[in-house]
Amino acid sequence: MTQVSTVSKITQTIDRSRYLSRNAAFYLLASITMSFLAGSSAPTPLYALYQAQWGFSPITVTVIFGIYAIAVLLALLFAGRLSDHLGRRPVLIAATAVQAATMVLFATASGVGDLMLARVIQGLATGAAVGAIGAGMIDLNRERGATANAVAPAFGTATGGMLAGLLVQYLPAPTHLVYAMLGVIFVLQGIGVALMAETIAPAPGALASLKPQFKLPAATRGPMLLALPVLVAAWALAGFYGSLAPMLVRGMLGVGSAFVGGLALFVLAGSGGLAVLALRHREPRAMMTFGASMLAVGVGIVIWALPQHSIGVFLVGTSIAGMGFGTGFQGAVRSIVPFAAPHERAGVLSIVFIVSYLSMGVPAIAAGALVARHGNIIGTAEEFGAVVMALALAAVLAAGLRLVTRRG
Repeated sequence: MTQVSTVSKITQTIDRSRYLSRNAAFYLLASITMSFLAGSSAPTPLYALYQAQWGFSPITVTVIFGIYAIAVLLALLFAGRLSDHLGRRPVLIAATAVQAATMVLFATASGVGDLMLARVIQGLATGAAVGAIGAGMIDLNRERGATANAVAPAFGTATGGMLAGLLVQYLPAPTHLVYAMLGVIFVLQGIGVALMAETIAPAPGALASLKPQFKLPAATRGPMLLALPVLVAAWALAGFYGSLAPMLVRGMLGVGSAFVGGLALFVLAGSGGLAVLALRHREPRAMMTFGASMLAVGVGIVIWALPQHSIGVFLVGTSIAGMGFGTGFQGAVRSIVPFAAPHERAGVLSIVFIVSYLSMGVPAIAAGALVARHGNIIGTAEEFGAVVMALALAAVLAAGLRLVTRRG
């Protein structure tokens, strides 16, 4: 009996030694979130170069940006729940391989059509993976996973935009080097996922999960409704900064620097990530309300700075709005996802991201159309900011009314 027990323990130890530790697997998943979002923001500082080479208009920039968000949305609709059935690993191995191949498409793009194709494939890979990554981190550590789901995308977005800007500004082959670096990272991460233990037992219904289903478990519907204005406001702002802010900042400064072009997105996303880290122990709904308030204040400062051409005040407002973006999204995720059962998490996270990416893509394209029609990017930014402020204030008001109702 003792010998059997000893053999069993040795076998379990050997089996565990084949895989990464839970801690290493957690950080690997967080790094994949960062690299996927870095890849999505990497083209932002390059749009000016592409415009100079291929001669397209501001609306084309926002279409290129928006088509990525729509591709993410489609992948979330069709494959967002797939990892709840197949497991996290198969989905992530496939997604990292596709991302690596997409970097080759970006590096060899010779026109707008190539760029759009690369953005579509990139969006499909990201959408298929984002729910699996987020759910996998929560599988491994519920509290840290919820925090990482908000922090990692923000830092990834900030890193991608700034890294691309620096490489374009100071190193050769500006439209190739950043994609080559990201491609190598995706390959290494795919190998890492292959060495990671599965975090959830496979479940039947994989084919049925491919049928689009915009349905939340009953326990998550109330929290989702409360979080909706914050999600829309935060991601609409992120869409504007990811598509048109580089053009706006270069116009305000009167320079064509790619580094400066990525600065606004870096400040927005970076301050969001830092704010989440600093306030991660606050109660989720309090954090969400704080985020909505900071969104309204920060965007108000940005709107004031635009006609003054005050880049310093603009960046201060951007950093405050970024705090709102990060904490608002973090509070929303933590208010919704913990109510989902383990085999519902990827699906629920997918719906959160469907709302987020729809909010990011559609308003950005609309803003690009307005700029193309009127040629007034500052006026468009002011109108866009006013809508974001209204949504953020609606979220604050809804949270206040809910608190009064509870006390009553």
